[in-house]
Amino acid sequence: MKFYVASSFKNIDNVRYISEQLKAEGHIHTYDWTKHNRASSFEELKEIGLKEKEAVMESDVVIVLLPAGKGSHIELGIALGMNKEIILHSPGEEVNDISETSTFYHLEEVKKFLGDKEGLVDFIVEKETRKK
Repeated sequence: MKFYVASSFKNIDNVRYISEQLKAEGHIHTYDWTKHNRASSFEELKEIGLKEKEAVMESDVVIVLLPAGKGSHIELGIALGMNKEIILHSPGEEVNDISETSTFYHLEEVKKFLGDKEGLVDFIVEKETRKK
């Protein structure tokens, strides 16, 4: 499975953890945006944006970790538009909090996982194993 993990810089450690665990299971990470610092120019923003867009398009599965940033929501939109498999991770109940949630989180094609990051990895690995 090819995967991409979308989130905010606040979640960088969780993104790295999930990516490393899935790669250890033999899955392919299409792009690791965590290797970059925040962009400091419009040219850098454009370059990173192109890489992230291509990575979402190349992925079989797009994993969105809450709290997510502006770019993550655009990546979610690209994934929805391309009918990609989407897994939304909510470590707590924020996805079910009407004042914090997004309409797009509740679309049928978005699979939600509430719980810790270890449980999320298990959920994804089990799901992929069932496909085989």
